[in-house]
Amino acid sequence: MRHFGQLAPEVRSGLFQHEPAEFTADAPGRTLAAALGATLYCPATRPGLAADVVKQARLGVVSMVLCLEDSIDDREVADAESNLVRQLEELAAQKSGPRQQDVPLLFVRVRAPGQITDLVARLGDAVRVLSGFVLPKFTEERGIPFLEALTAAEGAVGRRLFAMPVLESPELLHMETRSGTLAGIARTVDKYRERVLALRLGVTDFCSAYGLRRTPEMTAYDVQLVASVIGDVVNVLGRADGTGYTVTGPVWEYFRSQERMFKPQLRQSIFTGRAEELRTAIIDHDIDGLLREIELDRANGLLGKTCIHPSHVLPVHALSVVSLEEYSDATDILRPERSGGGVVRSAYTNKMNEVKPHRAWAERTMLRAELFGVAREGVGFVDVLAAGARAAA
Repeated sequence: MRHFGQLAPEVRSGLFQHEPAEFTADAPGRTLAAALGATLYCPATRPGLAADVVKQARLGVVSMVLCLEDSIDDREVADAESNLVRQLEELAAQKSGPRQQDVPLLFVRVRAPGQITDLVARLGDAVRVLSGFVLPKFTEERGIPFLEALTAAEGAVGRRLFAMPVLESPELLHMETRSGTLAGIARTVDKYRERVLALRLGVTDFCSAYGLRRTPEMTAYDVQLVASVIGDVVNVLGRADGTGYTVTGPVWEYFRSQERMFKPQLRQSIFTGRAEELRTAIIDHDIDGLLREIELDRANGLLGKTCIHPSHVLPVHALSVVSLEEYSDATDILRPERSGGGVVRSAYTNKMNEVKPHRAWAERTMLRAELFGVAREGVGFVDVLAAGARAAA
């Protein structure tokens, strides 16, 4: 699989100075964590789930979560489990059949630890299409049984299965328990480091604890209670010193056009020369706030994003492409002859690159460049988004 693999080769060649690299579900965890991109959630109750997964893969989705938790009614769990097993068996047959189908990285969001071992046993050989499990409301106390079950399931099937804990509990939100909860989460994920692919933020649950819901014009960072938690999670669990984890961006809830309270907040620099083409491509979707939030996610140390609608996937991926200027700066910073430090003027003559302070940024940028590609000079977000919209039409 590869990002923007849905685009024709000649289209990719015109957009990218360096095209996104191919990778497989067997790639190292560090690669897969950075490659998750827009992780699309889908209820496990959907009768055509296998077909939906194949369709989304063809449209550029690289990671999906098949949900047995909050997205389905409590009374539907047993039927959803049975449906999930059938649909994954169908996907496994398609993946290995004469007309092989591409399948994204697939994760199952469970409710209880016992579901992990039970589902793996019921899936049998079809478990090979699964990359792992999403663990809800993760704390030290609740998380350990999930990770123990995952370890047991790995041993039973003899293959790697990743965990993606969701940080969304009230204990993490409340000031009086936040520090201790974060310390406990850190102890737990460190113990199982090789199995923890990424940490996901459950911002909807954070808002729920105070009866809040952000509007389409406001990002998660405009809700101060939420923003403070994100900052603390990254502070403890997202460090760039080798101890941290990939922390993914929160879900964006809106996907239908609606009257805006404020003027559109997309900066005109994003639309250089292509505003009308972009507006035509996404006229049915209100994404101004989404685009702002994606930019703020990366500025605050997050990578990738939880998505609940297919229309969100392309903007997340388009804004993940590395610009030629970013790539040039990162390359200069990481030159072997500059390993001793120092300051060098950017080739774009608009900034100074400090080799030691900017090294971690440069390393992250180069990994993102490998997986999402480097845009050609003059190619921007709008060009990538418009190309993706045309390919999906």
